[in-house]
Amino acid sequence: MTRIIGLDPGLRHTGWGIIESSGTRLSHIAHGIINAHEDMPMAARLTTIHEEIMKVLKEYAPQEAAVEEVFVNKNPLSTLKLGMARGIALMSPAFYGIPVAEYGANKVKKSIVGNGHAEKEQVASMVSILLPGVNPKKDAADALAIAICHAHYRSFNETILKNDCKA
Repeated sequence: MTRIIGLDPGLRHTGWGIIESSGTRLSHIAHGIINAHEDMPMAARLTTIHEEIMKVLKEYAPQEAAVEEVFVNKNPLSTLKLGMARGIALMSPAFYGIPVAEYGANKVKKSIVGNGHAEKEQVASMVSILLPGVNPKKDAADALAIAICHAHYRSFNETILKNDCKA
């Protein structure tokens, strides 16, 4: 059984979700949203995101992490700023020696919904189906979707490696 944290980085709202994966079986552990008020200076917002992710990592002890890749916005400054939050999301698990995978939004959506251009509501709905009894808000739903995506690709890659070793 592998515990996975999914992180959906954002400067105002960073979603996180923890699942356990055993083969194709998924179990919900916890989820939440880290809020960093937009009136705070950038350094303070990034510090808040980092400190809160570290608390989650310490409390739930995931073995693997998955972070959503940033897509390029029309506004390069927005992309750059979002990249700072993403850097925190990548660095925080790495600080504990947790391997971090990265997935593009379209890959996550296709993995969860079957359509790389699915709406956030569709992703949240499928997360609720894949993790019965869980009804997270959008940023936490996205984070759980990232963790689920990683679980799917992770188990697929494990199967390939096991089959290659038998040959």
